[in-house]
Amino acid sequence: MKRLIIFDLDGTLLNTIEDLGYATNHALASLGFPTHPLAAYPSMVGNGVRKLLQRALPSGLDTDEQIEKLRSVFTQYYDEHGTDHSSPYPGIPELLSELQAKGIKLAVASNKYHEAVVRLIKHYFPNIEWSAIMGQKEGVPVKPDPSIVFEILSCCPTPKSDVLYVGDSGVDMETARRACVESVGVTWGFRPTSELRAYYADHIVQTPEEILACAESPLI
Repeated sequence: MKRLIIFDLDGTLLNTIEDLGYATNHALASLGFPTHPLAAYPSMVGNGVRKLLQRALPSGLDTDEQIEKLRSVFTQYYDEHGTDHSSPYPGIPELLSELQAKGIKLAVASNKYHEAVVRLIKHYFPNIEWSAIMGQKEGVPVKPDPSIVFEILSCCPTPKSDVLYVGDSGVDMETARRACVESVGVTWGFRPTSELRAYYADHIVQTPEEILACAESPLI
């Protein structure tokens, strides 16, 4: 039995793509840039807000100055509207409750800015006792750099062999690999299953219930 499970947020615990897309489009339109259909955003997210905005800007106009202007507008809008359309994936609340009942510690590691991560987790999962909630902080590299995992482990000392990292993208699988912990790729998120395989996910699951089975079974 694993003792600690670290979850990615967007595309893993929560379907946030509409709110991310609306916030980005609002920022783009506010500064006179063309917007994108919501269907374009799953391929843009996953590496933090700055990278999302860089990808959303027209080629050649993605300067640091423009990105910072966009980020200011994006953050103000997202802080007010980040829960308008988002929701937990089916089965996730039940999974978290069952893992907690079994005494497994739970944590979140996200490339979304830290304040938004804390707000979303407390809004959607108020009855879960999280051992650590970590979002992107200034001066700390984003995933797939494993620093965020190491920060969680400093808060929740746990042998790496007893840790499971769950995410929906190649970024997540690479983060787990660099941190030397076992990985689970979920197929209901923002990235295709082929990406999870390409980044050598230790497990690939179709439903939240299968995460429990991964937590209970040793890696073979």
